[in-house]
Amino acid sequence: MSEALDLLIIGAGFSGLAMAIRADRDGFSRFLILEKSAAIGGTWHDNTYPGAASDIPSHLYSLSFAPNADWSRLYPRQPEIEAYLRDLVSEHGLTGRLRLGTKVTTARWDEEAGLWRVETDRGDYTARVLVSGAGGLHHPALPNIPGLDGFAGPAFHSARWDHGCDLTGRRVGVIGTGASAVQIVPEIVARVARLTLFQRSAPWVLPRGDRAYTERERKIFARVPLARQLHRAKLYWQHEIVALLGFAKISRVTAIGETLGRRHIARAVNDETLRRTLTPTYRLGCKRVLVSDDYYPALTRANVAVVTEPIRAVGPHGVVTADGTEHLLDVLILATGFDVEGGFARIRIVGRGGVALSEAWRSGMDAYQGLAVHGFPNFFLLLGPNTALGHNSVLLMIEAQVAHVLDALRHLSHHPGRVLEVNLEAQTAFREKVDARMADSIWMRGGCGSWYLDGSGRNRTIWPGSVPAYRRGARRMRLADYETRQFGDRSP
Repeated sequence: MSEALDLLIIGAGFSGLAMAIRADRDGFSRFLILEKSAAIGGTWHDNTYPGAASDIPSHLYSLSFAPNADWSRLYPRQPEIEAYLRDLVSEHGLTGRLRLGTKVTTARWDEEAGLWRVETDRGDYTARVLVSGAGGLHHPALPNIPGLDGFAGPAFHSARWDHGCDLTGRRVGVIGTGASAVQIVPEIVARVARLTLFQRSAPWVLPRGDRAYTERERKIFARVPLARQLHRAKLYWQHEIVALLGFAKISRVTAIGETLGRRHIARAVNDETLRRTLTPTYRLGCKRVLVSDDYYPALTRANVAVVTEPIRAVGPHGVVTADGTEHLLDVLILATGFDVEGGFARIRIVGRGGVALSEAWRSGMDAYQGLAVHGFPNFFLLLGPNTALGHNSVLLMIEAQVAHVLDALRHLSHHPGRVLEVNLEAQTAFREKVDARMADSIWMRGGCGSWYLDGSGRNRTIWPGSVPAYRRGARRMRLADYETRQFGDRSP
């Protein structure tokens, strides 16, 4: 086996690439990135469905230390985001550090050696520090519907889009009304014979206001970095102040947002019955708030039906709803989101004492600052539990986490015989703080169930505070919150 690396990164999406770029800049050059797919990009490699785009403006949905002055639109679409990530790899010399098509199966902590021993389907690796940038949004959540496997036509998840399937003139069913469906439906509705949208609950959809940047704007951003930085700052505070006030807790701002959402429906939908069908029955922010200018107009077309009856089963030729109606279909699209908890559990991570991460998380996902877990020395998660956002760019969270890991790398480089492990008291205190903030939040009191909640009803996905608050707490590693010990010392 080759000499141990200083750092091994799992995943080549935004998280993994951000970690790699910053580590290299700080002089930690002995690292590799393992990526299970054949290409980099993570979420933006997997999700290539029609209309795929970010809900966060482009100048905010890019790394602060790797800006792009030439974004074409206010809201970037999937090809442009994936191109940005490919450019990061080439511009920062990461190609030689990538191991594509390499699926990690097991990572096991070796206490005697102070190393992580990582097994993949293409060989084994050892590293002093292991960072998972795999995230939770890469394994499709498939609905448990009787007969789904027996559908006679093409059936696929939005994150596994079948580009060989021509939808022209066909009867298409879309199950789900989340972020993917809101983008897919307007893109395909004009070319299908009929589109049937199966809606379990109506989402809150606010105006997007997307537009192309002018040539003049792009030239200014390229030539005057301060102009680009001010534009980014404006976008940041617009999302942080307005959205957080309305999305985190029920407030006057929540009511204002709901009024905007209802007006958005009213402007596009004349039919009163359809308008009632598309109006959410829970508070704005309880589920992910979506943005679109063309979703509601698409649903008013003559070839569209919105079905709210629960699905009973899928037959060979269509979907049968609870009222006994069979909706005949040629193609079935599952816009049903991702298995967040399962996504973290698919790699077997074994920490101190032979305890697997899945065992440590029997009662639910839990991590200090969402990035370090007691019992798992020299191991860090990027975008771990309670670090996703519903109101701002998650890249801001990633950058704070990367800075935290860099502090750990510096400490370990100055103390080559020692390991770092977050102490249980710090992890427990963080969880209690999150739970206290979550108790009266929109996600717990907004009258909905969502993918943010785990099986016990606890929100282990969203950060319940402001981005500045998280960054203040996470971007520096406080040594007092960690235990340090020599290799081979098995004491907790």
